[in-house]
Amino acid sequence: MRCAICSRQAKGFGWFNARLPRTNPRRYSDKWVFCSKRCLNSFSKIMKKTDVHMIDPSDLERQAMRSCLIPLGEYVASISMERSLADYSQEEVLTLIDVVVTAYQEHMINEHERIAEKESAFFEERIARQTQTASTGVPF
Repeated sequence: MRCAICSRQAKGFGWFNARLPRTNPRRYSDKWVFCSKRCLNSFSKIMKKTDVHMIDPSDLERQAMRSCLIPLGEYVASISMERSLADYSQEEVLTLIDVVVTAYQEHMINEHERIAEKESAFFEERIARQTQTASTGVPF
């Protein structure tokens, strides 16, 4: 199992929702395991703040939602804009969900890759400057 915060190997730390009765299967979850006390504490703070409810989407998540609008509109236009959602067949609804989820995930992955690349360039530049400074003998 992987840590819910950092994705390292989980090592015996877990969290459960004490507000739910012991008989409720949602009280415990395999997803709420952690590699360290630090990750467990971070997760606990989040859960206390949100009271175990959905938190507001981040700016990145809002951008990802907006990126779904064009593919969603194109799909709905391809099966007729005149029909209500209640008239869609099961296959059409599943395809609609697939279109939205795929667009959302693609946007999130692309943005995370872009951010990681930007951060990587920043840290590489910093390491290069530190190496340069170390080789000249100047401590600052």
